[in-house]
Amino acid sequence: MKKQQSFNIYNELKKCKTMDDLIGKNGLLQKLIGKMVERLLEQEMDEHLGYDKHNKKGYLSGNSRNGKTIKKINCSYGSLNVSVPRDRNGTFDPQLIKKRQRNISSFDEKIISLSAKGMTTRNIQKHVLELYGARISPTMVSNIIQKAVFAAQEWQSRPLDEVYPMIFLDAIHYKVKENGKILSKAAYTCLGINMDGKKEILGLWVGGNEVATFWLNICSELKKRGVKDIFIACVDGLKGLSHTINKVFPTTQIQLYIIHLIKNSIKYIPYKQSKEFITDLKKIYKASSLSAAENNLLNFQKNWESCYPLAVKSWIKSWENIKIFFQFPEEIRKLIYTTNVIKSFHKQSGKVTKNKSIFPSDQILFKMLFLAVRNVSKTWTLPVAGWKYALSRFAILYGKKL
Repeated sequence: MKKQQSFNIYNELKKCKTMDDLIGKNGLLQKLIGKMVERLLEQEMDEHLGYDKHNKKGYLSGNSRNGKTIKKINCSYGSLNVSVPRDRNGTFDPQLIKKRQRNISSFDEKIISLSAKGMTTRNIQKHVLELYGARISPTMVSNIIQKAVFAAQEWQSRPLDEVYPMIFLDAIHYKVKENGKILSKAAYTCLGINMDGKKEILGLWVGGNEVATFWLNICSELKKRGVKDIFIACVDGLKGLSHTINKVFPTTQIQLYIIHLIKNSIKYIPYKQSKEFITDLKKIYKASSLSAAENNLLNFQKNWESCYPLAVKSWIKSWENIKIFFQFPEEIRKLIYTTNVIKSFHKQSGKVTKNKSIFPSDQILFKMLFLAVRNVSKTWTLPVAGWKYALSRFAILYGKKL
């Protein structure tokens, strides 16, 4: 009988000349998954019988191995044949591949999900070993996660809805290596609220420092991907950003984050007077109507401008991009008052990126952020609070566009 050759992953990797050889039909990953599944099934059989293969405990135990059955199953890399062990009593019921089960594509999804939670390759190895009793190589983990890179590229270019009632634009900075130097780069995020009131990350981009010209490219890309209209764009006070958005979407109303304005104002006020200053500010942004807000703004200006002109200046200068706030009911105001909608995503992405203080490339950073999107978006199953009231208001204000 011809001796079966051992499977050497490094030799097999050397044979891979194309991506098809790696992740395509009959590719290396497909073989690796098949080998691992067979090993896990053998370990399940050990537990079922109560002894290891070839162990003397099996003699006269009342049950033993009885050959194998070839079963065709499907995984994310195509179909493969695996050997499923049998026992003489016919009582073995494997849990990894249950009877009549033909699909195991969820396994590599689990590995990608672990990566999305911020686990390193080594930690994923340990987790799989503890959970499944199987040893997988760092190469296998990395190559399975590489699948997410291709998914990310498809996701980034997917068609978008024609209309988004609201979008939120923001950026967060990371350290990235480039040409041997460590640079601070902005990771740009565009989060939309769609017509169903559900949150959706429209795209992620990694670039240089946060500048309005980069946002122009982002808005142009959104338009190419099918977005025809945006009712409200919520942004920070980045110079030129409002004008940049209106170049691509002329009718979009720009709403500055109220919380940013408050923080930018309060830094010019001495601590002893800060409570009094905030009380006057609240009278503006918590006013029940636009006319009441404008009256309170005038009083605010009279009370504070002579002593602290810089604290007042941003409110006067930006009023056109603040006052649309008062067109909406409380439910919408809560959404656009703070950056909480998009900051909560940044918080989740921080859990994924916290294990890396410096990213080796833009692509690696983008991949990690995409995994964060993939992870957090699973929880975005319900519309934002008060959406029915908000949509009714949008219908009144933007009836023709809707």
